[in-house]
Amino acid sequence: MTHFLSSGLNEKGAMSYSGDGIFYLKLTYKMHKNNDEMIRVNHAGEYGATRIYAGQLFVLGDDFTISHMAKQEAEHLHNFQRMLVERRVRPSLLQPFWYIGGFMMGALTAAMGRNVAHACTAAVETVIDAHYSDQLIRLEKDGVIETTHDAELVDLITQCHADECAHRQIAERESGVNLAATYPILTGVIKAITATAIKVAKRV
Repeated sequence: MTHFLSSGLNEKGAMSYSGDGIFYLKLTYKMHKNNDEMIRVNHAGEYGATRIYAGQLFVLGDDFTISHMAKQEAEHLHNFQRMLVERRVRPSLLQPFWYIGGFMMGALTAAMGRNVAHACTAAVETVIDAHYSDQLIRLEKDGVIETTHDAELVDLITQCHADECAHRQIAERESGVNLAATYPILTGVIKAITATAIKVAKRV
């Protein structure tokens, strides 16, 4: 990444400097690159989530449950946005797509009914659950969790993971039906779109 190379860091090891003047990382260049990728894709994902909820609320109006989940997603986005800026990580170049696509997904599913909006949430969060789980496993494998080299990122991903799992459970409970069984094609399509968006946002 530019901010590491310009500081003369290499693959043998690196230390970066945070915006508040505290040295917070001492990882190999590969680990830094992996963590930057996580920040970029998570920022894009949380941005997309806020747009999905914005679309749902636009159609359904003032829905307390959806508003609550939307507020938590906004907090996630704020934290990843701050981290993105402090560490000078390039955001996804597809922000306009997430802006429009996320809103349209939320609005269209909400227009089909509140249960369908919850089916959308449950499908998205099922994929995000696996995504954050994979990231935590990767961080543990890289030794980041054990050495607490990047406790800030680990803590944020852990919190977001817990919130996203809770959102899936809320959506399933609020609907009162087995969403995957009731809307198999819809949930399958939404899961595929979400998984594809994650893969793309890691690189683009």
